[in-house]
This record gives sequence, structure tokens and C-alpha cells, in this order.
Amino acid sequence: MNMIYATYNIYHNSIDIYTYAGYFLRIDCNKAEEGLKTTPSSECALNALAIDEPLEYARLYLEGNIQMWVDAEDSLELW
Repeated sequence: MNMIYATYNIYHNSIDIYTYAGYFLRIDCNKAEEGLKTTPSSECALNALAIDEPLEYARLYLEGNIQMWVDAEDSLELW
């Protein structure tokens, strides 16, 4: 999927993605984060990622790597 850009939608708590082909995709952050094992720190970092870097959040979700990213954030907390 060739993405043009992504934005965080505060009204739906979602990432809205627009593609070159004119498609619109909405990722529900509540559903995307359902079942993730997080700490308060990694949950805050995940929220910041969705708001500040929505395209990266979308990429992690679509590739199935959000838990790996959260685990990496939690391991940074130990340092």
C-alpha cells in the first residue's frame, strides 16, 4: 500500500491514512492496542507515537509489530 500521509483523529481515537490510489483507511487505536501487554510508561509512549508519528504507528500496526515496539520501550525504561 503506497501511503500518502496519516493523521491522528482525536474524535475517533484513530489513525486516518490516505493513499495514492485515493483510498482511505482508518485504524481504531482502541482495537489496535487491545490485548497488548503495556506498562504505564509504554502506554504513554504509544499514545505519543499515535499523535506525533501516526504513519509510524500505522506501519507498526499493519506489520504486526506493535507489541515488539512496546516491549522495546519497556526495556528502555530499565536503563
